Amino acid sequence: MKTMGIRWQLRLRMAERGMFATTELVPLLAERGVHLSREQVFRLVTQPPQRLSMETLAALCDILGCQPNDLIEIEATENRIRKTATAGGPAPTARRSTIHRPESAP
Repeated sequence: MKTMGIRWQLRLRMAERGMFATTELVPLLAERGVHLSREQVFRLVTQPPQRLSMETLAALCDILGCQPNDLIEIEATENRIRKTATAGGPAPTARRSTIHRPESAP
């Protein structure tokens, strides 16, 4: 079974262009009609977004002079299903055990 994920490269692309403060993006995005708060831009830079509007993506690409695939790398990882002792075989049965204690000496 494959699990799909993304590697978000916005911080790297910003650094390549000498942009190291997340707040530098706020006015540049606003110039392109994307109005985000400083906190929203900080989250956008520091963690992969769960959702991203096409307008924001286009604005980021314009600001950084890149293509969407420069910001988003798709990762597919193979998840191996671990077989357990019961997989494919009969379930183990429980046995009742009795503990015998040695007789104590007088």
